[in-house]
Amino acid sequence: MPADRPNILVILTDDQGYWALGCAGNDELRTPNLDRLSAGGVRLENFFCVSPVCSAARASLLTGTVPSRHGVHDWLRAGNSLAEPERDGRLIEYLRGQRTYTDALAEGGYTCGLSGKWHLGDAHHAQHGLAYWKAYLRAGGDYYGAPMLGDDGELYFEPRYVTDVITDNALAFLDAQAQGPSPFYLSVHYTAPHSPWYRQQHPPELFEPHFRDCPFRSAPDEPRHPDAGNTDFFDSPESRREKLAGYYAAITGLDAGVGRILERLEQLGLRENTLVLFTSDNGMNMGHHGICGKGNGTWPLNLYDTSVKVPGIVSGPGVAGGRVSGALLSHYDVYPTLLELAGLADADAAHRPGRSFADILAGAADAGRDDVVVFDEYGPARMVRTRDWKLVARSGQGPDQLFNLAEDPGERCDRIDDPAGRSALAELRQRLADWFARYADPAQDAARHGVTGRGQLGLAAGPDADGHPFATDWPGPWWREGFEPPPRP
Repeated sequence: MPADRPNILVILTDDQGYWALGCAGNDELRTPNLDRLSAGGVRLENFFCVSPVCSAARASLLTGTVPSRHGVHDWLRAGNSLAEPERDGRLIEYLRGQRTYTDALAEGGYTCGLSGKWHLGDAHHAQHGLAYWKAYLRAGGDYYGAPMLGDDGELYFEPRYVTDVITDNALAFLDAQAQGPSPFYLSVHYTAPHSPWYRQQHPPELFEPHFRDCPFRSAPDEPRHPDAGNTDFFDSPESRREKLAGYYAAITGLDAGVGRILERLEQLGLRENTLVLFTSDNGMNMGHHGICGKGNGTWPLNLYDTSVKVPGIVSGPGVAGGRVSGALLSHYDVYPTLLELAGLADADAAHRPGRSFADILAGAADAGRDDVVVFDEYGPARMVRTRDWKLVARSGQGPDQLFNLAEDPGERCDRIDDPAGRSALAELRQRLADWFARYADPAQDAARHGVTGRGQLGLAAGPDADGHPFATDWPGPWWREGFEPPPRP
């Protein structure tokens, strides 16, 4: 085992589009710390989540497997904490019995910690090798009064801005590791920039400059998509401006948190030997395609690049910095990459489709990845994407779509019935079928479980499966601002 194994810091945001970074070309977003991180590292220009919704994407990132193997198919609406009234506050450990890269790191001698959003069930108890556990306890919600796990293991409601609290807890972990004999791993999982985006949700110094001064040219002002769900984003120009101001403010706030973390690493003499990976759980449409949301911003569920493509920045030891990589990479590639950089073997890799991209981080050319194909899924919708073509197949729950990305990178022209695309269509259909036949578990196959995009309420398969695990309605008022906290348990 290498004696100089790197520390590892994974910073995961919530619903941040790949376009929502200054270093990615958005001159309206203030992200100076992430821009500096990118300038000294590698920005991954074609980085994809595995499913365009929170919990399914997070489960895939940690396990290196697809939803049709790990069984988390939608955002988890129940089982996360006593702060959620669904299913009477029952706690469900959705990844029980599954192996995550944090399990492998902990077994390999890493001290592992979490600060922030878990959203994979039973956030009251530490799981999967994460010994330090400062969890945000719900799927989503207010930035002030957020449900958190206290030092005494009890649920409490945090009066401060939750982005700052997640940063503070991350700093406390780093301070404790400064003189530690073993390398560390830390997940910093911000709830930002997930909704709500109303003015009262964000500090005035973050919100007001965006609301007052930003023209928001970087967020398309398009008519509502015909398949888009209910949202007040499109109700009026004032409503659109408020939501965008809140979204941009949340990103500026988390960027400040990243800056504090990087500064603390420097102060502690840890930065040089700490690998930093920054990404988001899934993409986000903020007016793109006439949608406000991600994969479940429409029905049928969508797999536009704006929903499945995520930010990616890597910096630290083993990284030849100052570059942008155009390689097609996926979150299911993170598991083997982190294990390789940590000097650990994956003895159980057969059902994981990912491939380490440590060579790209070290400076290898992207050309060796031209044959890599990216696959995604969300319930009945599955996607296969090459550099030039993209197929979305929906198992009868909506129309299939074919896009020629070389000619139409914005995915505006569906070529599914175009005779000129017949050869590409046949090849992609076969690739899609072969890939899921290899990597999916038939019992967990998302196409047979009735995923709706409105939330998962229980286990989909197995001896403890819930007979009706997928909601058919949207959550009630408890999900929105003004939720009255339950009594302290």
